[in-house]
Amino acid sequence: MAGTDEDAVAAADDALYVLTAVLLTPAKFPSALGDDYPEACAALGLPPLADGYGLVLGQDGEGARWTVVIDDVSLVAVAIASWDCGMEYDLSPDERTVVAALPGWPLAVAVAAPGVPAPHDPAPEVTDGPALCPPDTSTWGPAQRRLGADEIALQWALWREQIDDTEFTTPRESSTETHAIAAVAGPADQVGQVDRDEDREGGRSGATAGPGEGAASVEAVGTGTVAGGESPAAADAPRGHHGVRRVLAEVRAYVDSPPPLGRVRSSFAPGDARTLRADGPGWSLVARTDDIAFVLLDDKPGEVLPVGRGPELPGLLEALDKMAVRPL
Repeated sequence: MAGTDEDAVAAADDALYVLTAVLLTPAKFPSALGDDYPEACAALGLPPLADGYGLVLGQDGEGARWTVVIDDVSLVAVAIASWDCGMEYDLSPDERTVVAALPGWPLAVAVAAPGVPAPHDPAPEVTDGPALCPPDTSTWGPAQRRLGADEIALQWALWREQIDDTEFTTPRESSTETHAIAAVAGPADQVGQVDRDEDREGGRSGATAGPGEGAASVEAVGTGTVAGGESPAAADAPRGHHGVRRVLAEVRAYVDSPPPLGRVRSSFAPGDARTLRADGPGWSLVARTDDIAFVLLDDKPGEVLPVGRGPELPGLLEALDKMAVRPL
């Protein structure tokens, strides 16, 4: 992957029109890029620095896509916070903070800078490697599964209201009522997803832009009780879904043997609760420390499996929250 090649940095710095920015830190990184912080960094060819990076996505005067990596994380965080509040903020990183100028964008951006050619990859002669491109989310897979989990965390109340607690059987059994991610968004669906995608990935644009990332468009329309009756998938699912049992066993193992940085993250939730995100090979878990959990699996495309609290889940979530990485 392109790094600090002087020609590339000069090309990216020459009249870069900033479209958006995202954080790449242990506590907040684009989950489309990996299950944990080191994996997300590796996708960009970057070492996993403890303090993380800010990613500035924009176009140069020729319209070429560039991702400028800076080590001034606080600058990007202030810009994102300002944009979240509807305020203008001129994100102009000092060249001394630039770690790398990478050709292309690692995330899908649904808009373009005005007055310049349409977004395109830089010419090969000004880069020393292939251009970054967003993960393929046209079919269900790890990236789409993680983005679906992001959406559930963002839209928790809508998903939670679909779950009838009386459907949970015995305290030690996981509910197997299966809900579904209503639509898997392809490139044509990215426009209109901008604000929601940026919120969950820790990045917001200025007045004109933001990344779409080809995110899962979770409409919070279940195939179970919300759709007016039990779905075939729910009716056929065995009690104590084996995939859920496997995920819970792996999550418990995280408590005893901490996983790579960023695989367990804790963020704000209403009241005294926290929202937890945990990821692993083939699965994602979203939970509230005062409530239930949801599991998504690579081998169950589009399905969302609720996990009741029972006697064990509260303690497990408390232990995860204690070890989780939190935003500063």
